[in-house]
Order: sequence, then C-alpha cells, then structure tokens
Amino acid sequence: MSDRQRVHVIDDDEAMRDSLAFLLGAASLDVTGHASAEGFLEALPDTPPGCVVTDARMPGLSGIDLLVRLQEIDDTLPVIVITGHSDVPMAVRALKAGAFDFIEKPFDDSKLIQTVRDALACRSDAVRRKHSREAAAGLIETLTARERQVFDGLVAGRPNKVIAHDLGISARTVEIYRANVMSKLDASSLSDVVRIAFVARGPDL
Repeated sequence: MSDRQRVHVIDDDEAMRDSLAFLLGAASLDVTGHASAEGFLEALPDTPPGCVVTDARMPGLSGIDLLVRLQEIDDTLPVIVITGHSDVPMAVRALKAGAFDFIEKPFDDSKLIQTVRDALACRSDAVRRKHSREAAAGLIETLTARERQVFDGLVAGRPNKVIAHDLGISARTVEIYRANVMSKLDASSLSDVVRIAFVARGPDL
C-alpha cells in the first residue's frame, strides 16, 4: 500500500465523480472514486489515509450520514461536503458534524483543489481549520451593528424578505447590507458566511 495520501471522491453521479477525479488528478493528487458511501465504508479498512470529498445528497447513506459515521470510525479523516443546493441548515449540520469544509456547486476549480490540499495538510499537521477562532471572530467584529443583524439572519437561514421584515427595513436595503457582510468577511458564498460563524462561535451556532 502506498504511503501517499489519497483523495476519496464519493458521488453516485458517474459523470460528476469522473470529472472531480480528473480535476484532482490533473493537480497531481492521488484520487480514487467511489459510487456510494456504503462502498467507500466497505473499502475503508484497506484505504490509504487522506481525505474525503463527498456529495451531500446520495441514495442510501448521504454525505452527511457518511460524515457522522466517519466521526465514529476515524475522526482524523477530513471530509469535504459538496452540494448543488444553497442550504444553510445543511451547511450548519455538516460543520457541526465535523466537516472540514462545505462547498456549493458550481464551485471554482482552484478553490476546490486548494481546499483538498488544506484538508490533506490538516491530516498531516492536525491543523483543524485554516482560520483560527480568533481570526474569524475578528472578521465578525468589523461588521457594523446593522450588518451584524443581517449576518445573524443569514446564519439562521432566513431569506432577505424575512430579515427585512424583522429589522423593519426594505429587502433592497438588506441586499446592500448582505453585500457589505460578504465583502468584509471575504466570503464568496453563503456557506462561507456560515463557516466563519461556526469557527467563531463553535458548536453552539
């Protein structure tokens, strides 16, 4: 068995699985594809260490189910969850369950590759997250009081219209504050915002 770390791509969609394997392989990463979470678990005892990239929604065991199972078997194995749906509750659930990262489709290829490299480094160096709790908290502290209210609404999974109603402002104004929040947190997606909140606040998010 090779000592080289391996990226395990798990997706029931063969085309997506092959595409991810090609992308990561082209980045000089050692990749193995698995058609199901169950198949990966069966192969796990003979699997080289590394990290997992799994689709969130699959027949049988979902990506989140797999994440929970792996936390019981080997909580040092970083898991990156990928979804095609912008779903804040799912992002929170994945992060609370111990996901290394949560990425939405369509994703930037270079971002995925870097996230995988970070996950492999996490496995080697026991560095749990790229940003420390203090750094994440520092980003949140840059928000104004109103931006913080919008931020809290976003993390809670509320739509812009609901946030606007709760704060007594227009939906358009919420969109402006939301853009400010994304900019100040250097977040490219809603899941990035949730991730920063989780790192800063821990499992009590």
